[in-house]
Formats: sequence, structure tokens, C-alpha cells
Amino acid sequence: MKSGIHPDYHEITVIMTDGTEYKTRSCYGEPGATLRLDVDPKSHPAWTGVQRMMDTGGQVAKFNKRFAGIGTRTK
Repeated sequence: MKSGIHPDYHEITVIMTDGTEYKTRSCYGEPGATLRLDVDPKSHPAWTGVQRMMDTGGQVAKFNKRFAGIGTRTK
């Protein structure tokens, strides 16, 4: 490998959403840095199969209110 052209590869701590942590090597941050995940395989619906309930009723009502007049003709 050429010297001076590669990023610093060091050990960091990764903290999962449930609080478990492990050490890995990465170019992220400084040596000894902590990376706290917001989404991981233990919490993401694609891997767990559990869907979160979203406020779709409010979103649909907002959409209908915003675009209620589209498509109607006025003389």
C-alpha cells in the first residue's frame, strides 16, 4: 500500500438501539469514538417484520385539505 493516501483505520465502539455494544474497526471519527445507531437490524421493520403505527389519518386529512380544489372548474 502507498503510504499517506489511506484514511486512518482504528477501533471504535458501536452502540445498538437496545443498548448492546461491540467494538469494530472503522474510519469513523477518532480512535475510541462511539457510534450510536438510530436504526439497526434489531429495530428496523424490514428485518423484524413489525410495523410501527404512523399517523396516516392526519397525513391524509392534510393532503385532502391542501389539494381539495384541484380538478374542479370554476366559471
